[in-house]
Amino acid sequence: MTAAMSSLTDIESVLKALASERRLQILDWLKDPVAHFPPQEHGDPEAHGACNQFIVEKLGVSQPAGSRHLKVLTDAGLVIPTRRKGWVYYRRNEAALADLAALVASI
Repeated sequence: MTAAMSSLTDIESVLKALASERRLQILDWLKDPVAHFPPQEHGDPEAHGACNQFIVEKLGVSQPAGSRHLKVLTDAGLVIPTRRKGWVYYRRNEAALADLAALVASI
């Protein structure tokens, strides 16, 4: 078992986070934020990811619903939030996703 997922509760949390088409879509878009989101004023898409506002707009959901999806992904350790000049940017946590892939492959 990996350090990022050190208990069955952690694994369950991650798998529940992935059990949403919208959250899977967010993770897919964040693989290449430059291709999926417009230019950003304060955050570098490569270093910081995509602005929460752009993610919510692209999902086509309300701000509270989009924020909830991002919180679930953050709490599961699958995305990393970065605050910059009043905005929150999200990027994939590649180490956690690699750990998850290895864990699933070992089952």
